[in-house]
Amino acid sequence: MDWSLLLQLTLNGLIVGALYGVVAMSFVLIYKASQVVNFAQGEFLLVGAWVCWWLLTSWQLPFWAGFLVTLAFMTVFGVVLQVVVLRPLIGEPVISVIMATIGLGIFFQALMKWMFGVFAQPFPPIFTTERVTVLGLEVQSVYLLSLAISVLIMLGFWWFFTFSRHGLAMRATAFDQQVAQSLGVSVPRVFAMAWAISAVVSAVAGVVVGVVNGVSSALSFYGIKVFPAVILGGLDSIVGAVLGGIIVGVLENWAQYLDAEWLHWGNMYAIAPFYALILILLIKPYGLFGTQNIERV
Repeated sequence: MDWSLLLQLTLNGLIVGALYGVVAMSFVLIYKASQVVNFAQGEFLLVGAWVCWWLLTSWQLPFWAGFLVTLAFMTVFGVVLQVVVLRPLIGEPVISVIMATIGLGIFFQALMKWMFGVFAQPFPPIFTTERVTVLGLEVQSVYLLSLAISVLIMLGFWWFFTFSRHGLAMRATAFDQQVAQSLGVSVPRVFAMAWAISAVVSAVAGVVVGVVNGVSSALSFYGIKVFPAVILGGLDSIVGAVLGGIIVGVLENWAQYLDAEWLHWGNMYAIAPFYALILILLIKPYGLFGTQNIERV
């Protein structure tokens, strides 16, 4: 039994899982605000990564400047998307909005392929040292950057929902839209804010993954890959999203170790989170921290 490999994969799983948790929070944020699952979440990662790559390669901006411009662009992108496409669907059946998000995902997937091609493009070098040693284990520098950004985003979410006026308005809207509106909260504005924050957070994850693996249409798969973490933690729980992401990140790396050492199936890393998804739906369909809704017929 190779303990050093297991520790290396566990560390990688914790770091990647924190990033999964950030993307999962984007799912939860939109669901709590509007009761809609955004199936275009993976395309938000893709758009953010391509925009940052374009700014760095075509405009020759330094990484920090390109990154900040990307976040500003994604803020506007999220607001415009909600106002132009999704706001007219307020009051319509939820399935209509879900189908609209699926259509948006397909549209942006095709648009990015048309604009940037179908081949993966590497980011320009960002760090002078690609790998650093942590507790005797080698870790890519961008993974440490990812962990730092993930922790900052989680702390930002905590402060936003606990102390800020807009965060409290969003929590009130998630609890009951009619009551929040009667108290003077602009529900459409809360929806737009939720989509803007979700787009920005997803873009951060997209840039980090793009720096590691290059930017390609495969980035959009992260939207589906993170979905087991969302269901595991609970679709309406921010804390559950974080813990679900970490659990899924560690689980898939442990599955890779199990496959490399004993099973030799070759695909456990990719499918292990979806096995976990099936199990959690069978055992605890509302997730570890999700709110159980009881309807009387």
